[in-house]
Amino acid sequence: MIKKYFDSVRDILSKVEECESEKLNEAAAKVAEGIEKGGIVQLFGCGHSHVLTEEVFYRAGGLVPIKPILVEPLMLHEGAVRSSQLERQSHLAETFLKEQIIEPNDVVFVISTSGRNPVPIDVAQYAKEKGAFVIGITSIEYSQSQPSRHHSGKHLFNSVDLVLDNFSVKGDAALTYEKVKVPFSPTSTVMGAIILNSIFAQAIRLMADQGFEPPVFLSGNIEGSDGYNEELVKKYEERIPLLTLNVDELSI
Repeated sequence: MIKKYFDSVRDILSKVEECESEKLNEAAAKVAEGIEKGGIVQLFGCGHSHVLTEEVFYRAGGLVPIKPILVEPLMLHEGAVRSSQLERQSHLAETFLKEQIIEPNDVVFVISTSGRNPVPIDVAQYAKEKGAFVIGITSIEYSQSQPSRHHSGKHLFNSVDLVLDNFSVKGDAALTYEKVKVPFSPTSTVMGAIILNSIFAQAIRLMADQGFEPPVFLSGNIEGSDGYNEELVKKYEERIPLLTLNVDELSI
């Protein structure tokens, strides 16, 4: 099964690279343009999709102006079943979006593999209303196999400015075995991480080629990095409070 999983991931990765390359480049160009104009990149996902918003946040070798929109009841640590139930609630997004500042130069990624639940769709629609460029990471196959739970009848893929297909199968379970009743082994997190990091890699190159110094974190485990990173944090901490939240409470 290990080889089958590796083979499955390789197959999907090839599909993403072949079929989505033009849109990945478009996404990178939007990220570079937004950052050059003073915007930031914001990311939202529920359940396991939220993991990808943390994957690229405060990351050595990663972009500095990254802001995950973290809503704890929609994550997993306050109750996994409850988080799934909450994601299905219409208008729930209104309760936390009013606290989020989304500006026209921002790029907002909304991640939902099934793409059918109201909360991610509402976040995407809200961000578009605020003038941000909204990118969805989802599975078209999965979405089209299931009816939307959103009151509009829309899925995430038709609620964003640009949609990136992670090519996860229906149910996000890539493998089967005759002795197991249901499919197993998800691929959406692996693909999502590759999609995001490839976009940001290209965005960094584009900024550099345009004469704009890309704001990239240096690993905190490299000597001399503290001062370098501190300047970058100061530049973005007002828009991304998570960078310095509770830093004054640290004690030895």
